[in-house]
Order: sequence, then C-alpha cells, then structure tokens
Amino acid sequence: MYCNFIDGKWVEGQAVSTNINPSDTRDIIGHFARASEAQAQAAFAAASEALAEWAAWGPQQRSDALDSIGSEILARRDELADLLAREEGKALPDARGEVLRAGQIFKFFAGECLRLPGELLASTRPGMTVEITREPIGVVTVITPWNFPLAIPAWKIAPALAYGNTVVFKPAELVPGCAWVLAEIISRARLPAGAFNLVMGSSREIGNVLLNDPRLAAISFTGSEGTGRKVAQAAVARPGGMARFQLEMGGKNPLVVLDDADIEVAVACALDGAYHATGQRCTASSRLIVTDKVHDRFVAAMLAKLPGLQVGDARNPATRIGPVVDAAQLAQDVDYIQLGQREGAELVYGGQAIAEVEGKPGFYLTPALFVGASPAMRICQEEIFGPVAAVIRVADAEQALAVANATPYGLSAGVCTTSLKQAAQFKRGLQAGMVMVNAPTAGVDPHAPFGGRKGSSYGPREQGRYAAEFFTQVKTSYINP
Repeated sequence: MYCNFIDGKWVEGQAVSTNINPSDTRDIIGHFARASEAQAQAAFAAASEALAEWAAWGPQQRSDALDSIGSEILARRDELADLLAREEGKALPDARGEVLRAGQIFKFFAGECLRLPGELLASTRPGMTVEITREPIGVVTVITPWNFPLAIPAWKIAPALAYGNTVVFKPAELVPGCAWVLAEIISRARLPAGAFNLVMGSSREIGNVLLNDPRLAAISFTGSEGTGRKVAQAAVARPGGMARFQLEMGGKNPLVVLDDADIEVAVACALDGAYHATGQRCTASSRLIVTDKVHDRFVAAMLAKLPGLQVGDARNPATRIGPVVDAAQLAQDVDYIQLGQREGAELVYGGQAIAEVEGKPGFYLTPALFVGASPAMRICQEEIFGPVAAVIRVADAEQALAVANATPYGLSAGVCTTSLKQAAQFKRGLQAGMVMVNAPTAGVDPHAPFGGRKGSSYGPREQGRYAAEFFTQVKTSYINP
C-alpha cells in the first residue's frame, strides 16, 4: 500500500483506494491510503511546526533542495511518463511533455530562491530609508486536479517552497500514483520534517480540514468553478481570520480562424488544442470560430486529418488520443455530445464511446467535431472537458471577436491570421488571460505567468516570477540610522 507523507513519515490512512488504469480497467496500479481528518490535522500541525525552520534556510539551501527535486524528475522522465499515461490516460508524447515541464518548474524556482526581489526607496522624510521585502505567507494548502497530475502540483508546490512556505498537498482522488511519486522525490530532498506533507483521499472526508484549519494561511486550488466558489467562501469565513486564496477554474476557449489564415497552420492548432491530452485541458480549444470565407476549407481539412488521431492505450507509442480518465467523465462527454445533437449542431465526425481497444477494456471516445453550432448552445458555453470541439461560422473578424468573448470564461484564446494588424487587434480585444497567435490555445512555458479572467481565475497569476505575488507577503520597513 502507498501511504500518506506527514511530518517526514509515511503514514497509513483510515481506508484504501484502488487506482485503476483507464486504458485497461483490469490493470490495478496500486492501493493508496486515504487520510482521515485527524491525519489532515496532523499534517497542518507538522507544517506549522516546520515553518520557522524552513523559512530560515538560506536561499542557496532552498535552491539546492528544489534543484535536486527537478533533477530527479528529469532523470526519471520515461518512468514517470509511463506512470502518468497509465494512471491518467494521457498519450505518451503528452505525458513526456508534462514530466519535462514539472522538472523544469522545480529548476526554475530553484533559481528564484536566489532572485527574491526587494526594493530600497528614499523616504520623503530626510535621512530615512524605506526597505520593501517579501516574506513567506505561512502554511499553504495545495489542491490539484487529475488532468495534469505532475505539472500542476509542481507549479504550486515549487514556488510555495521556494519562498519559504510549508505545504499540505491534496491531489485529486483519481491520480494518487503521480502525487505519491512526487512526494517520494521531495522526501529525498532533505527538507525539514513537516515542510511538505501529502494527504491523499476524498475531499468529502478531509476537505473541511484543508479549508478551515486555523493554521492555514493560503489555499491554491485548481478545479471546477463550482468547487472554486466553495473554496473562496471557506477561505473568507475561515475561523481565526480570512485565508488568502488563488483559484484556477476552467475555460471555454476560442480559436478564431480568419479569412487570411494559413489553413494548414489553423488546422494544426485546432487539432492540438482541441484533442491532444484527450481534450482534458482547461486551455483546450473547444470552440473553433471560423469566418465564412474559409469555413468550408477549414472543416474539410479537419475531416481529412481527424482519422489520423489514433485512439488507444495511452502507453502505445502510436496512440495520439488516450482514454477519458474514468467512467463518470466518459458519461459526461457522451451526454454533451448527445446534447449538442439535440440542440441542432451537426456531428460530422466521431463522438462514439468504444468499450475496448485491442482487447483492453477502457474509457475510450473517438474525437468529436460539430459544425453548424451557434454561440448560445450549451456545448459552446459549458466546459465539457473531453475531445469535443464545435465549429461556429461567423461573417467576419468583428463578429468573430464578439463570439469569442461571449462566454463566462476567459482563460486562453487563439487567433490564426497572417495579418499583423489583425493579430494586434485580437491580442487587445480578446477577453482572456492568455492569447496565442498562430499557436494552440493549450501550452504555456514554465517561466511565463498562467491564469485567466472572468470565471476562469481569481487571484494572482501562477508560474514564473508572478508566483511571488501569491506565495509571499510584502513588508515595508522604515530605517532611521
């Protein structure tokens, strides 16, 4: 059995979960401990106790620790990618990319340990000096989703530790294997006992502790908008004072294809953004907004390419689309596909559940493409989180921009055009935290800020130097020599 990691020790839980391979439901990856409320409380006690010691470590010591974590992740890239593909269902090329990103993130924040910024200002009062420094915020709860089981934990845990905070990490129930391996790697970095803690299991069982423990200083959460709102409410009402919170909550991302677009480039962007990682990305291009002049060419080119996206076991090197993560997510995807048809959109490709591939029972779904969709349809407004995309025909660039912005979300957006003028107009006009020009909507460098607007995000950006805005607190000191 794989245990929780609390106060520097591996600890059995109150119960055990069985981890199943979505590519082959006969394959049991392992049995993982489920933490109790008392164990979650023990994790917060350990994190609180370790805070002073960890924060007092010199920047070079913290840098060396994070660098060693990043180095081990990168050294074990093939092994970890295989585990990720087996556990989450992400095709091997995507899984390898995620492992690379996780290692790079720890390496980047190892450097940030040595680059913590500060300021020195002259006061308006003669002889006085104003010093502005950043300090840790304290104990941080990290709650992550199942779709990026290594990269998203990395981009929360690495900056939290880099800036001297301690961590209580709760991964999604569906992907405890990747979380456990990451904890095992971190355990070898010789951090003070309690500086990092892993509590696996159900949010229904330990969520109250994760959000309300009086020792909690901040919560970094990625998941659904509904759960994000509950996190925010809990943080505001937390006993002992409001906790800081950072929320990433999904998207309904547009890829706009204009009259002057290179169709080959546009199709490549759409296929990558909509279907890679089985469409299970908050940055996926689920709305393909195409101007009338090139609409038919674009759709024809998509239909020519879609058969090349082989659906199969995520660990098969030939697979381009692995399984959906579990039965519940598959049922949700199929329900949305049927809904799109009832709403009047035309399903021109895919959308069929497959009970097994090559004799392996799993949660397989062929990539679905709708045409004739309208902006108000639920399949164009709600996050499906599967390999499903809808083409919306528009008259011109002006209508394309209006349709692109007509959702409650604003995470990522893309535009395909060969015009610098149009690119500049869409970069300014798209209501999204991230804009891609002639590139897929999914995919952000580990040193660049990640986050959105409207219902997609709340709080400071994640990743890059912007992570310091959430994981540190500013102190202003006046010095009168």
